[in-house]
Amino acid sequence: MKHLWPWFVAAAVLTCSLVPAQESTKRGMRAADDGLPPDAHELKIGDAAPDFALRGVDGKTYTLADFKDADLLMVIFTSNHCPYCHAMEGRLAKLIADTKGRGLGVVAINPNHPDAIRIDELGYSKYNDTFAEMKLYAREQGFTFPYLYDGDQQATAKTYGCLATPHVFLFDRQRKLRYMGRFDDSRFPDPATVTSPDARNAVEALLAGRAVPVEVTRPQGCSTKWASKKEEVAQADEQWKGAPAPLETIDAAGVAALARNDTQKLRLINVWATWCGPCVKEFPGLVSLSRRLSNRDFELITISVDDPKEQAKVQQFLDKQHVAIPDRVKRSLKTEGRKTNNYLFTGANTEALFKALDPAAPGPVPHTVVIAPGGKIVYRHAGELTLSELQPKLIEELGPYYK
Repeated sequence: MKHLWPWFVAAAVLTCSLVPAQESTKRGMRAADDGLPPDAHELKIGDAAPDFALRGVDGKTYTLADFKDADLLMVIFTSNHCPYCHAMEGRLAKLIADTKGRGLGVVAINPNHPDAIRIDELGYSKYNDTFAEMKLYAREQGFTFPYLYDGDQQATAKTYGCLATPHVFLFDRQRKLRYMGRFDDSRFPDPATVTSPDARNAVEALLAGRAVPVEVTRPQGCSTKWASKKEEVAQADEQWKGAPAPLETIDAAGVAALARNDTQKLRLINVWATWCGPCVKEFPGLVSLSRRLSNRDFELITISVDDPKEQAKVQQFLDKQHVAIPDRVKRSLKTEGRKTNNYLFTGANTEALFKALDPAAPGPVPHTVVIAPGGKIVYRHAGELTLSELQPKLIEELGPYYK
């Protein structure tokens, strides 16, 4: 099951801090609000390729000289987490295959500082942009080119003027810049959605000895995560911690209504209790998932089976765990006529709860189900969850790129 979100344009802006595509021009595109740090440099057509010395996922350190045999060199800034990069990667692989033996060299560089990425910007990938996770991502994607890390110092990203991921810089045999900008004009994985294959056009032209038809385009994708954004990430964390975690009561009929899932959201429903050790242990991971997927078509619903007389205790626990409701989910709750996603079950018999939610549940808590739109349970787990196992399943269900 894959979901189509009518709101994906707005979500894209929130998720990736997008750099929009515009009409190309042969001059540089530096502007006061382009997102580059004050000490960054903007390359222009004809400039020499800046050198670098960066560690690759294969353990080697690469410099510009390592690519001296390539007639053309594509330096492409990309990342693990960005859905624009995910969508482009298949087309990049095809370009490499189509030009094999013709002199095109490719090197990819991750410019992002992992600590400068908000958790809600990671909703399209199970990976952050750390060097360790780059190794995993490159292996999974089958990268055939060096994938280098620039996240700690970001010196290379600054000397190239990397605005976003992906951002392409194409150099000729003399390592003079001949094209820079977007890879192509589509944020979707389907090649049929591409109407302007800008990087491919530039490569083909140069390999054929022709002039590049369009030398500069504005990159589109996820903005470069400069280290200076770490303070913004910390502020977002504090704002989340200060948000309320409203709690309401629910009966079996209410649980059944939640299980029907008459929405377009993927619902994770967790049944738990404050007296349950595994429940308490897994809760921070659930909150992390809620935040990570807060710009996706997803919601976390918690149902406590504590004694209804212990409502104050349950509320105190939710507050301590910061089980707030993301803003997008708040808007959908209003449409549904609900006020919260945190509930305390009032029935005397939890059998009625599980019959309404998941008749296959063995009975003890914690118990977790993931319910697709229309009410189909696509995942269930009895006992304590392992976040590293659940998170990839949710990303796979939701998809790694825009639809």
